[in-house]
Amino acid sequence: MRANTVMYQIPMPKVYHVLPPKKEELDEVIAFIYIGPVKPTEKEYRRTPMLVRRNKVAKALEWLKLNHYDYADLAISYENLEDYPEDMPPVIVDYRQPPLESDSENLAVQQDEDNDGTTEGQCPFVVHTLTGEQLDKKSGKERKVLAMKYLKQGQKVLGIGHAEAAESIWGNPQLYPSAFPWLFPYGLGGLSNTNGLRVVSDTARKRAMLMYYDKHYEEFNGWLSSR
Repeated sequence: MRANTVMYQIPMPKVYHVLPPKKEELDEVIAFIYIGPVKPTEKEYRRTPMLVRRNKVAKALEWLKLNHYDYADLAISYENLEDYPEDMPPVIVDYRQPPLESDSENLAVQQDEDNDGTTEGQCPFVVHTLTGEQLDKKSGKERKVLAMKYLKQGQKVLGIGHAEAAESIWGNPQLYPSAFPWLFPYGLGGLSNTNGLRVVSDTARKRAMLMYYDKHYEEFNGWLSSR
């Protein structure tokens, strides 16, 4: 199988030259809704993934600035970081009280008032969507019909735009490091990359990548070949 791959840059609403951003700016990009019988306390906050460990964030930014090519000119704001609380989320918490029913703490997100348990037999588990196993058994045409039905019902979708012009794959050393940062943790090593490194041919660089012991590049190459 052969195919062509076209890459576009995803427009970013804002590029930060100072990290971390100010605490009040986080409310523009992160929303935190807490649903429970009472407003959350410090005990509940400790169980959420929304807490910030300032020393971990500082060490991560310092490592990126020293080791990652694209973060070399980053300004680390320790003043902004000190404004981040460690015992509660750094964003405004929108508290929502669940319906007043018996055992309201055990309510499921989509539970209706008529949903009751059972004391004998199997407990029914209802999924109000398609699972992966169901999708695997449907043809491409059936999936399109389901998608059109979903859109005609006015359901919500997530749309992500991209830049007007496609990215060039020639003489663009930051193309792959920007698109696949987990393969290029230092922001270097892309094809045609001459950022302080010895100039080598693209063929030699590809061979070196495929020799990595973790096999990440081989798996990545196989993924591209199957597309």
